[in-house]
Amino acid sequence: MSTLADVVALTCLVAGALLCLTAGVGLLRFPDVLARMHAGTKPQVLGVLLVMVGAAIRLESTSTTWMLSLVAAFQLMTAPVSAHLVSRVAYRRRHVRRDLLLVDELRDGSHEDRFYRGDEPADAPPEEPDVAAAEWREGR
Repeated sequence: MSTLADVVALTCLVAGALLCLTAGVGLLRFPDVLARMHAGTKPQVLGVLLVMVGAAIRLESTSTTWMLSLVAAFQLMTAPVSAHLVSRVAYRRRHVRRDLLLVDELRDGSHEDRFYRGDEPADAPPEEPDVAAAEWREGR
């Protein structure tokens, strides 16, 4: 292994670890779900990719490089999609600070009037209150 390859691998590994660390700090420090999803996906994905590149350079094995490429591809496919779905559910369940949103593309009036569960469609009719469940909760 050449010294230049070691330096490049070390740089990628350290930069990737620092980006993953900033993603973790962002998850702890940001105020709402949408900001946390942004912090959890943007630097974390790039950090994991840099770690994969550094490991592939350092290990120099074809089979390991293919495996790391596969892990990186799955990371690129799953992290943004899962963050999008979590943020949609958080928006529908009103776990979002709307005063921090600059653009609210989902606000068309249907999300204003009532609280939505994440598993029901936006145009679902209102549910009837479950009297038996309410009485059970009250201990009657």
